[in-house]
Amino acid sequence: MLTERNKFNEDEILANVKHYIDSTYTQHYGQGKVQTTEITFDAGHGEGFCMGNIIKYAQRFGKKDGSNEKDLYKIIHYAIILLGQRQKEREMDMRRFEDEMQEGTD
Repeated sequence: MLTERNKFNEDEILANVKHYIDSTYTQHYGQGKVQTTEITFDAGHGEGFCMGNIIKYAQRFGKKDGSNEKDLYKIIHYAIILLGQRQKEREMDMRRFEDEMQEGTD
């Protein structure tokens, strides 16, 4: 239902994004215990990898297979991966800080 709060069907779109992301974990690249994206982040190239894919799919939208909505979902997915990694890094920084503060009280 279209509401004043969701003029662009954001609630439905977010549900579709979640469904798309969940489905990627059952596809070929999501079958292993460690994904390529995780390895890429561990090697220090994750941000560039995500940004590169965001640009790639943004430029491809409307060209390959017409206005393929899947390209837009991929853009959103890579942005979410990048946001998730940044959050993980902030949490690790906070844990390190708390550990350092704890060491100072011993």
